Amino acid sequence: MAKESRCIKILKNEGEMTRRKLIEEGLLDNSLKPFSDECHLYIPVTGDIPGAATEIFEERDISAPLPRHELIGGIAIIQDCDRDGARRLLDSRPVIHTVLYSEGPVTGEYRTKDYIVLAGKNTTKTDYTEYGQRFLIDLSAAYFSARLANERQRIAAMMKDGERLLDMFAGVGPFAITLSGKCSVVYANDINPAAVSLLYDNIRLNKKKNILPVLADARCLGGIFPPGSFDRIIMNLPMKSSEFIDIAFRLCRPGGMIHFYTLQSEPGEMEEELGKYECGKISERVVRSYSPSQHHAVYDIRVI
Repeated sequence: MAKESRCIKILKNEGEMTRRKLIEEGLLDNSLKPFSDECHLYIPVTGDIPGAATEIFEERDISAPLPRHELIGGIAIIQDCDRDGARRLLDSRPVIHTVLYSEGPVTGEYRTKDYIVLAGKNTTKTDYTEYGQRFLIDLSAAYFSARLANERQRIAAMMKDGERLLDMFAGVGPFAITLSGKCSVVYANDINPAAVSLLYDNIRLNKKKNILPVLADARCLGGIFPPGSFDRIIMNLPMKSSEFIDIAFRLCRPGGMIHFYTLQSEPGEMEEELGKYECGKISERVVRSYSPSQHHAVYDIRVI
């Protein structure tokens, strides 16, 4: 059935961030389906928002819940190989063009996943916007998670202007690009050539002038940069970061900060290992749940 409702009209690439904000403010009318034209998205709202217009919307069929999913730009990744659920999810939001199912965990030296297309376009590529930064993503070529968006903002808020930053496992550049506004220079390293190629694209897309991509095994960075070269180091390789701790401590200056990400089952699992190094204050926090038995954690380490 069709129903008249107040709505807001926005550009398509602003759709997901706007939807999240409306949900937080309790203004999204989830009983109606948004729709789009060539450039714009029309989202139904429950409140009288300044500048809102009136349009006709199709009512949702809310008899069956939508599958749990992670949304990255126009791609939704669901947890089960459910083609019916994928189709309902595809139809639920005009911003979604593809629904994928991951066949397994991140594997290999290049940290990639294999995906099955369950609904929509036959692609693993999308354009993703995060806090005003745009990223070209290819999920089959390089790992990316939108779930660290708030974590990237947290670190940006900690930084001082003019820092020298090393991102040891940069991927397509979400940390490097987000944090570059506080930096004099960013060295963004990855061993995956496809990730570094996308990183180049994203640097150009966001018009960044102070990011230098590096294609290298992180084990070699100690031979590329002299000791104490950096004020801050990002180590977001949660399954293997512990293999590179000594390099990070060698490259971080005294008084600098290392952000060490890991997967763990209990709080404090890495404290003994980190205690072998010259550490000042160590703060630990949970970033997100990873599995029923593990969580993604970060240790903020002050080097002395």
